[in-house]
Amino acid sequence: MKEILQGLYNKSHFKRRLIMVILAVIVMGFALSLLLLADLGTDPCTMMNKAIAKRLGLSIGNWQAIFNTVLLIAVIVFGGRNLGFGTVANMFLVGYSIDFFSMVWERLLPLEWFDILWVKAIVFIPALIIFVLAAAIYMDVDLGTAPYDAVPYIISGHLPKASFKIIRIVFDFATIGVGVLLGGKLEIVTILMALLLGPAIGMVGKKIERILD
Repeated sequence: MKEILQGLYNKSHFKRRLIMVILAVIVMGFALSLLLLADLGTDPCTMMNKAIAKRLGLSIGNWQAIFNTVLLIAVIVFGGRNLGFGTVANMFLVGYSIDFFSMVWERLLPLEWFDILWVKAIVFIPALIIFVLAAAIYMDVDLGTAPYDAVPYIISGHLPKASFKIIRIVFDFATIGVGVLLGGKLEIVTILMALLLGPAIGMVGKKIERILD
């Protein structure tokens, strides 16, 4: 553990990277609050967590904190990788940022507007773009990934002959299945995000890598 922490601290531009990862996960929460408001679909993990939080009577921020903590313990036990400061930032700041910005929208915006399809579309498209950009920055900062994202890597380690992309897609669809069984609303956008979000983040990440170097 000591060697891992020393390695993180010795990375070039560590302070800048830490600030960027914190800002990125907050912006991810901001974008997700808008995606939830538009109600046209979101990423599989958020879709499932929203359904579970509703059943338990918790805010999505509180549930995600619990979910990520339990998942992190499991990830560590089963040989977790890609864990660091960014892991902790994602575990707590995304969910509580969703809670915060959702509260702001409820107080400032006439929510009945979001029953209108063209309003949903106007909000959804830029929110999705912002989410992809923020997620790409978060991953490219390379200070650790969320426990949810670490699970497919662990599965891949036990199934070396299987394609990681296929493992990630199957994992995301399993998450969608859990969300649906628990009362989550399945939208075509959620399915598309399960299939295309990873490649989209990877493409954007390559274009912004030079900014982080």
